[in-house]
Amino acid sequence: MNAVRSLSPPSFARTLREHRLALPRKPLEILQVNVGKLCDLACQHCHVEAGPKRTEIMQATTVERILQLLADAPAVHTLDLTGGAPELNPHFRTLVREARALGKTVIDRCNLTVLFRPGQADTAEFLASQGVKVVASLPCYSKANVEQQRGQHVFDPSLRALHQLNALGYARADSGLELDLVYNPLGATLPPSQAALEVTYRRELAEHFGIVFNRLFTITNMPIKRFLHLLEREGRHESYMQTLLDAFNPQAALGVMCRNLLSVSWDGQLYDCDFNQALELPLGGQQRSVWDIASLADVEQEPITFDSHCYGCTAGAGSSCGGSLT
Repeated sequence: MNAVRSLSPPSFARTLREHRLALPRKPLEILQVNVGKLCDLACQHCHVEAGPKRTEIMQATTVERILQLLADAPAVHTLDLTGGAPELNPHFRTLVREARALGKTVIDRCNLTVLFRPGQADTAEFLASQGVKVVASLPCYSKANVEQQRGQHVFDPSLRALHQLNALGYARADSGLELDLVYNPLGATLPPSQAALEVTYRRELAEHFGIVFNRLFTITNMPIKRFLHLLEREGRHESYMQTLLDAFNPQAALGVMCRNLLSVSWDGQLYDCDFNQALELPLGGQQRSVWDIASLADVEQEPITFDSHCYGCTAGAGSSCGGSLT
């Protein structure tokens, strides 16, 4: 009799045990903050289901508390701002200025089109003046593929935004201004080689559009929220999960971002990563906020909460907010 394949993958914890892997938390280095779910786009792969109608937004008191915690955390070198479109939060610039004044590296995960929305006319100049690292979503160098994933009339303003950033010095030699791009697969496949795709991106964007950038990050689509709904509509959820399981990479598992990162939601709740935040899987299995800890060091002994979506971070070359892991 042929073996029947399970409809769901084995638990991630079981897979770790089978590979004799332990993934304890490391000293905290990165604070990733989702400042709200408001966005001018509604991309099909968005794991926080951001969009123009979302009203969740981080308030000033939460921003102030985050800055207090950062001020007392010299080992935390990076503040990684995400959303939604982070720039649409009315306290975005305060958070950036104060974090930079503390000597922290600040990353803005920018969808590019937001730079042309009302009230954002000088946002690119602000980012440059503060030395903010820009990580920009551009899932392909062709218009058809970008707009299939992110919606109509997105490609051209994305290119205009990249030109604007380049004109301000981003990705230019000796400017100190970093511009990285993010690629997500269009469908239920793993990303290709990050190094090889970066070469292609660099050639295509330079030759056809005169655009330069520093690095390309390839990120696996996580089987949660909007992308999960798409997989289920297409009847591809089971096969995609099997793809992730079959491609499990122990070396990638050792580098998962949740080991040295803490995620903070728009309302101040604490999570291991942005994906656990989207699924409301709290840090250490217990709901806590930025007001429930005396310092960021308080979380460093907490066990990491794993679930089946973690196979997305450990498949193939691995995946993180900084691209592939191996």
